[in-house]
Amino acid sequence: MQQITLRSHVGQDGILHLDIPSEYKGVEVDITVTIKTVTEDFSQLEWHEFLNKTAGSINDESFIRHPQGEYEVRESLE
Repeated sequence: MQQITLRSHVGQDGILHLDIPSEYKGVEVDITVTIKTVTEDFSQLEWHEFLNKTAGSINDESFIRHPQGEYEVRESLE
């Protein structure tokens, strides 16, 4: 038996969608649901999780400044 903790959103229609790991694909499982309301703003939580997962994921070697070309010399306005 494995315990999986998920956070999800119940839509206005009252339907809750659960994304179960693919290792359980095609097998029969018993599911126990515990409902606990979240006091945090759910949309802010998604951004917080996204930032925590992606912060620092690109190393400095990935950023290359390409040549910027020559500066155009224009006539003076005076």
